[in-house]
Amino acid sequence: MKSSDGSRAVGAEESLQNNAQNGAPQLKRAMGFRDVVLFFITACINLQWVATAAGVGPKAIGLWLLAFAMMMLPLAFCVIELSSRYPQEGGIYVWSKHAFGEFGGFMTGWSYWISNLPYFPGVLFFGISNALFIGGERWQHLADNSSFMVSASILLLGLATYMNLVGLNVGKWLNNAGAIARWLAALGLMTIGIITWIKFGSATEFSGSAMIPGARFKDLMFWATFAFAITGLEAASFMGDEIKDARRTIPRAIFVAAPIVILVYIISTVSVQVAVPASDASRMQGIMEAIQAMTHRLGVGALSPIAAFLVALSAIGSVGLWLGASARLPFVVGIDHFLPKWFARVHPKWHTPHYSLLFLAGIEVACILFAQAGTNVKQAYEFLVSMSIISFLIPFLMVFASLIRLQREPAGPGVRRVPGGKPVAILVGCIGFFSVSTAIVLAFVPPEDDPDPVWFVKKLVYSTLVMILSGAILYALGRRKSRSFQP
Repeated sequence: MKSSDGSRAVGAEESLQNNAQNGAPQLKRAMGFRDVVLFFITACINLQWVATAAGVGPKAIGLWLLAFAMMMLPLAFCVIELSSRYPQEGGIYVWSKHAFGEFGGFMTGWSYWISNLPYFPGVLFFGISNALFIGGERWQHLADNSSFMVSASILLLGLATYMNLVGLNVGKWLNNAGAIARWLAALGLMTIGIITWIKFGSATEFSGSAMIPGARFKDLMFWATFAFAITGLEAASFMGDEIKDARRTIPRAIFVAAPIVILVYIISTVSVQVAVPASDASRMQGIMEAIQAMTHRLGVGALSPIAAFLVALSAIGSVGLWLGASARLPFVVGIDHFLPKWFARVHPKWHTPHYSLLFLAGIEVACILFAQAGTNVKQAYEFLVSMSIISFLIPFLMVFASLIRLQREPAGPGVRRVPGGKPVAILVGCIGFFSVSTAIVLAFVPPEDDPDPVWFVKKLVYSTLVMILSGAILYALGRRKSRSFQP
């Protein structure tokens, strides 16, 4: 999954406590307009995807703009209307449940939750590979060492798990440090890129024709990453009960944050391309390769290890936050009643869902080992990224379908409709559904340099089927159990 500040984790923890303790007070509406704007910006921006975009070449600029028009704007209108129709906490689960019933809502919430499992290892691989720039050339040989990458990932996962086990009072420091590091790294990358371009020119030639994506399959296959990168606007809907005047605040915040997100992505991508040609940009280490090249040219090479530390800390902080949020997320997206009772138990001292955290950490270790099985580090990373895209975008099919289906229901006086009403809302839903379904299909395409593309696709298909079928089985067992207790 993507990333955000600590608000969602805090909201989820309060939901967990409300679930565990009957009669708990309602959540405090603590998030105002500025808070929600910052939440959206942080939730939607991740330097990990800048590294991928830089490898596309100047066409990345056109793809960012296309993703804004075909994915971000439809999602924005979708979130605005559906969150005003159902402003209570629960977001995409509530929308899908109203549109397609309990099973549709459950599978949407389940898919959204379980998509975190391949996401964490991918972020860890990205953070660790960039952290190697702290040690300069002496550490670079470890980038292709599978044993090192797996061991380091499990070690950092253990650290993040422990900090969340002892509570958000401790875990928030890793989350906050990661958020600050991300902003410093992004601002540093853009600043150094602009200065380098002014003083030395660009390693990449930018022209109008070069920035327009072509219709070739080679150009389109990157669409999955771009569409995935700009999701995150739906995240605030999980905290509807914590936002002041959510029906008015969320739309205003979206239309302030969305242009900023695209602008940051474009400037960051160009900054990398100013330093290194697209053919030399690595999807794992592209950010630090660019920063190292630019700082050395500017005579400030000592800043490179600092930047590497910030990029790595940003990734680790993201894992820490989403690990904690994921342990609590079932209680926000409404799937907790279908999980074992021990999943909701709270530690008597730390008041955290310790069983849930340890369960998720164990699955993450299995994901790391499965991704690395029979492949090198680069291939494992490519698999994790593709699996993250597929699993995370599946629930968005339900989100856009819900926008279309719910047009049959009358809109109340407080509902903010898509401009143009029902016909335009249906069109927006169709555009979003098409964009997401296309991205999912393209995510199954193996990288050009993969030595065993058949095995790559098989792992993705098996993993996707396990994710979907496990949710369906869990729902069926939960329904059977609930019926057995009915008089």
